Amino acid sequence: MDIKLTKNDKRYIQNTDDVYSIMQRVLLRENKIDQEKEHFWIIGMNLRGYILYIELIALGTYKAVNIEPMNVFRVAVMKNASRVIIVHNHPSGSLTPSEDDKDTTDRLIQVARILNIELTDHLIITPRSYISFRTIRLMEELEQSLKYVPPYQVVERIRKEEKQIAKEQLAVEKSKTKAEREKREKLMRATVTALLDKGVPTEDIAKILEITPIAVERLINKTE
Repeated sequence: MDIKLTKNDKRYIQNTDDVYSIMQRVLLRENKIDQEKEHFWIIGMNLRGYILYIELIALGTYKAVNIEPMNVFRVAVMKNASRVIIVHNHPSGSLTPSEDDKDTTDRLIQVARILNIELTDHLIITPRSYISFRTIRLMEELEQSLKYVPPYQVVERIRKEEKQIAKEQLAVEKSKTKAEREKREKLMRATVTALLDKGVPTEDIAKILEITPIAVERLINKTE
């Protein structure tokens, strides 16, 4: 969901205080019930820090919010964003990053690299304060992580496929039809086949495509 800025909101991001100032107001505009749920937003910018869009990627529960890494960057690709900042809130009031928060950021860093988009920072916010992964040097630590680095051989293919997905996304309706689901499955099967031909293990294919190993096996069986 696209988040509209008010006339009082800054359009340029110069530091983390600017990000928090904007996102604090966005959070407080929510009704009290939704304020008690975790939100996951992404801010897309150009190289100079001008805000191109703010998108609510997912709305979760009191304790968690689930996101798909490739969907986080879909709008960024469509709108040619050079830099992005991810933001999510903790209704509990705690600003301590959870292991899931770190894991999600690690995954998104790898996807951003493949797409040549700079993931600048990750902020955890509450109505009263915030913490920046970059400021506490957690971002630097995760940028050096090898946990979710995909095999070198498939990086270029993922980049090309994501561009193709973005083009298709612009041409289709918001609601997914049966034909669209079949088309996506066909693309997934083709991707799995190409990765298998390159000798990529099933477990790595599952990580790259963000699906379970069982789902990969089903796609393999359908191609036979």
